[in-house]
Amino acid sequence: MLAAYAVHVEQSRGRRFPEAQHPYRNDFQRDRDRVVHARAFRRLEAKTQVFTPRFSDHFRNRLTHTIEVAQISRTIAAQLGLNVDLTEALALVHDIGHPPFGHAGEKALDAAMRRHGFSFDHNLHALRIVEDFELRYAAFRGLNLTFEVREGIVKHSRDYSADEHPELAEYLLNQRPPLEAQLIDFTDEIAYNAADLDDGYEARLLNLAEIREAIPAFDRHYRDVEWEWPDAAEKLLFNESLKRILDDFVGGIIRNTAAGIQKAGIASLDDVRTHPLRLVGFNQEVAALRQQIKGFLRSHLYLSEALDPEKEKAEQVIRELFEFWMAKPEQLPGSYREKSSEEPLPRVICDYLAGMTDNYISQQYDFYCGGMRAST
Repeated sequence: MLAAYAVHVEQSRGRRFPEAQHPYRNDFQRDRDRVVHARAFRRLEAKTQVFTPRFSDHFRNRLTHTIEVAQISRTIAAQLGLNVDLTEALALVHDIGHPPFGHAGEKALDAAMRRHGFSFDHNLHALRIVEDFELRYAAFRGLNLTFEVREGIVKHSRDYSADEHPELAEYLLNQRPPLEAQLIDFTDEIAYNAADLDDGYEARLLNLAEIREAIPAFDRHYRDVEWEWPDAAEKLLFNESLKRILDDFVGGIIRNTAAGIQKAGIASLDDVRTHPLRLVGFNQEVAALRQQIKGFLRSHLYLSEALDPEKEKAEQVIRELFEFWMAKPEQLPGSYREKSSEEPLPRVICDYLAGMTDNYISQQYDFYCGGMRAST
């Protein structure tokens, strides 16, 4: 049973190109399946989240992170009476626009675009992917996703101005997104905060004493599980403590969001859309835990000197390849050369680079830029 404020699939605004109803899957289930079968989704397996395979092949990549976000999102959506099918589709598609090399790659690609008067935004790039780049159907370009999924791609993590982005005007930019979309920004953060603590500890870039000192809730949980299992290995006690941190986040967002919905008198999807603020969020205690973890990860992991080689490689590879193709667009693949007659060359190069996996962009760099240096 869905809450009155959830998105009901029978009230969907539909697809850009009308299609007949499927006999045993609703439209949001079909959107989920279309995302899973997209080439861009499969490429997430070979895109860095935080750690490259140089550290270990056990750590998260973009695809495993996405699966974790979907799992957390389904759990919370079900408890709040939201549309689980729509929530799952949004979770699975939320990172599809990220370039190779993690956040360092995204930063480098945006910097390359800004040198030519443009910018890169992974949400807007994801929209381009599902609207245009994926070619799977004879009747239309793209995946022909429902309005609600496309809107969630655009609006799940930030608000866009219609003045700055007139091309997005159809996505109700003066209204809040549905709760299913609002939820994704938080589940994304829940997933990567927990995962980065786990992977950072496994990589031995974070040590247990530092984590316990910086995050009192983790220390409290660790003392509890240490008392409960005094003979367990440290890693298992760490796992149990981290699991309880996840429960703090998930339980906190369920309780706080439900209370906020009730307090605001939300009784319909229109109420959600016209409310002056987003309704999904943490209470004060869990928000403080979030800030402690984010601050700790930033200072002890994301800015760690051990990760500098990856960041420097990302910046160099993307910067040099971008400028190579700006100078020699004839070296682009034929389909991208054709696109450059319709769109600005920097945008075309950006589209090409953003779609690459870590391995493929490294191969392209060795072929074009490495070969050039070797010959000079």
